[in-house]
Amino acid sequence: MSASPSFSLNHMVAPALSPERFFGLCRKVGAEGAEIRNDLAGNAILDGTPARSIREIAADHGVSLISINALQRFNEWNAAREEEARRLIAYAGECGAKAVVLVPTNDGTAVSRENLRVALQGLRPLLENAGVTGLIEPLGFETCSLRLKSEAVEAIEALDARNSFRLVHDTFHHFVAGEPGLFPSHTGLVHISGVTDPVVTVREMRDGHRVLVEEQDRLDNTGQITLLLRAGFEGAFSFEPFAEAVHRLTDPRPALERSIAFILQTIDRSGA
Repeated sequence: MSASPSFSLNHMVAPALSPERFFGLCRKVGAEGAEIRNDLAGNAILDGTPARSIREIAADHGVSLISINALQRFNEWNAAREEEARRLIAYAGECGAKAVVLVPTNDGTAVSRENLRVALQGLRPLLENAGVTGLIEPLGFETCSLRLKSEAVEAIEALDARNSFRLVHDTFHHFVAGEPGLFPSHTGLVHISGVTDPVVTVREMRDGHRVLVEEQDRLDNTGQITLLLRAGFEGAFSFEPFAEAVHRLTDPRPALERSIAFILQTIDRSGA
């Protein structure tokens, strides 16, 4: 078992921070990597920040860019989606991001397994040409067209595409899906967040309930992390909370440091 997990921060930890301040936060809490996003209004990437600027700022802070999050509705493949993917993957290559997160439709739209494979076949040459990995993130919700990691693994294996695609194991979505399989050998990134609301049911859990991992966590983040480490996963564990209570923090550093300390104290390092 790995001695200690490698932590990263998703920009959703503090979406109001500029890239420079966000990368600075990563270094302050000991996070070696960062995930940038393309859905933060008034911030990079949507504000037109050039890819080369992101590359330079990250390098100045000694931060590795894990991914850009995300290409939405990736499995609903069409000409518009292909063009969107082309632009986002090119940006990832130019800014030095290692991967692009791929998010499936999540509004009840049905997407067949064949359509999923068509999307992966369309994405594959774009990713390979840019030297970027596609990180597929099943969402677990009943409204999601790709709920389970097993479905993504089946498609990856059918296309013999392990070199181009990996999974995002999101501890929240894994819990909501109720899927027992972990698929560590297919996993390229782990998103971590907790739910502490004692009343909300599993079927009612949504992104707004996702806080930092702490003692009252209902998702068993530390158990999931322990199992992934025991299975040999050596990638990043990236904090991705969506709750307004986290976003409103004037200085998220103390809360992040407490969460990191809690995880390190609670994961089982015995390797049993």
